[in-house]
Amino acid sequence: MEGTHVTTQSTPPSKGNLILRLRGVGKQFGAVTALEDIELDVHAGEVVALVGDNGAGKSTLVKVLAGVHQPTCGSIEYLGKPVSLDTPKKALEMGIATVFQDLALCENLDVVANLFLGHEINPWRMDEVQMEVRAWTLLQELAARIPSVREPIASLSGGQRQTVAIARSLLLDPHIIMLDEPTAALGVAQSAEVLNLIERVRDRGHGVILISHNMEDVRAVADRIVVLRLGKNNGVFTAETSHQDLVAAITGASENSVTRRAARKQQDSEAVQ
Repeated sequence: MEGTHVTTQSTPPSKGNLILRLRGVGKQFGAVTALEDIELDVHAGEVVALVGDNGAGKSTLVKVLAGVHQPTCGSIEYLGKPVSLDTPKKALEMGIATVFQDLALCENLDVVANLFLGHEINPWRMDEVQMEVRAWTLLQELAARIPSVREPIASLSGGQRQTVAIARSLLLDPHIIMLDEPTAALGVAQSAEVLNLIERVRDRGHGVILISHNMEDVRAVADRIVVLRLGKNNGVFTAETSHQDLVAAITGASENSVTRRAARKQQDSEAVQ
């Protein structure tokens, strides 16, 4: 796929403007088709949730956008221009940042060191003061609950670690941030903290792609919900869509435990009336 190299040095897109457009994107691994005819739009200042069952193609699509995998067919437009995301470095330079589920944090280093790891200010003679000030400024803008930027990562909670990983992705001022299962293995309070952070990132004008299996988290923050099933698009929904309709789109079956439970509740409600 040929494409134009686009950097983020241009003026950030206004809220609601189209940042990313995928049309007919497919990915094959030998005889296996992981993605087929995928369409996806991401606008500035919105959260797009990407949901689907295991094997639906979510991880493959994220890796295509992160420059890890190259699509077999289809077109990708970024800021209105066709692009080729052939390396993770190019995707990051264009303005597509990814926070994978493992977070890739160094537990023995403090928050500042993790935020600037690989992107140190004046690496030949590191400006620790400027890095610390910038770290505090960014975390305060995000209203992050981090006790100290000199706190080692090992002493932070799961939600605080996720916050540091998201803040690190914002340092290069990307236009799009992809979050892979950001609330997995977190408690209720920590999950709420991360969801609040996602909303603040959206309010800053970034486009957010959220990959999650938790439908309550998705419905809490997503502006649009894109369902993948067996490597194909299977509908675009909103947070107002019923839980049973989302489950039906994800599983491909309109008859399941969720729909049966909803039907029983409806019958009980009618019986009471």
